[in-house]
Amino acid sequence: VQSIIASSLALPVIIAQPQTATARLEAVDRPDLLPAEKGLNVIQTEKFLTSGQARRINDMLGNLEKDTGFRVKVLCQNYPNTPGLAIRDYWSLGKDDQKDDKYIVLIVDQFGGRGNVLNFNVGDGIKFALPNVFWTRLSGKYGTTFFVRDNGIDVAIETAIEAIVTCLRSEDGFCTSPPDQGQSLKSLGF
Repeated sequence: VQSIIASSLALPVIIAQPQTATARLEAVDRPDLLPAEKGLNVIQTEKFLTSGQARRINDMLGNLEKDTGFRVKVLCQNYPNTPGLAIRDYWSLGKDDQKDDKYIVLIVDQFGGRGNVLNFNVGDGIKFALPNVFWTRLSGKYGTTFFVRDNGIDVAIETAIEAIVTCLRSEDGFCTSPPDQGQSLKSLGF
């Protein structure tokens, strides 16, 4: 009986001990993983896109920035193989004294095949044109494991970028949902 009482008294102590969260990823700052070439809009430490796809997206995003001032960048990575915080300096993003907050960073990472592959870091200057609900719908449409399994991660990236560019170039200048697939390259700045 004493052992039952002793073990039942010890139980609350075991339950009360806080457990360390293991889901949080550690910050990475690896400028050595950045390309030597400056001004690229697409960086791949994990090659999800062919060189032709990366070049086409890079050009599309360069034209978008030139025409509208919106800066869209793509980082394809496989955590922890990522430049991480170093992209802030490479792309001049999110600095305290910076007035230009019209940027989007699409971070593509499969995280071992678990979860959504499309993650977004969005500057405050974008949030009127593309509010939070847009990003939720976009990643829910093209970033799921089902979409990637059926279409490929490269198609997920291309389609997400095309949706972003289409919305930022639209006459309304505002989207709450990603447009349907099948935009022409000419309408996207080619």
